[in-house]
Amino acid sequence: QVQLVESGGGLVQSGGSLRLSCAASGILFRIYTMGWYRQAPGKQRELVARITPGSSTSFADSVKGRFTISRDNAKNTVYLQMNSLKPDDTAVYYCSAWVVVSSNYWGQGTQVTVSS
Repeated sequence: QVQLVESGGGLVQSGGSLRLSCAASGILFRIYTMGWYRQAPGKQRELVARITPGSSTSFADSVKGRFTISRDNAKNTVYLQMNSLKPDDTAVYYCSAWVVVSSNYWGQGTQVTVSS
């Protein structure tokens, strides 16, 4: 059974930082691309950052220079370090794993709220 369990969300003031973690089980973690998506109220889910099995990374334009993504294959865990947070970053953040796009596994989500 595949499980992706996110942690690290919460309430932070504008300009602050949070680090999200996603622990995966039930998959051969090292061969999966791992990503973080987010969904704000009334908006579509968007891909924020992803990291490939070879640790190549990409980011949405809205978070470039502020967010970093990393993975620890020994711990089956992916991280999202979020700095200089803005109120517009407020959303539910979801961890996802895929080998083939459109065949994603999903976590349950963790709320990030940035106050102004």
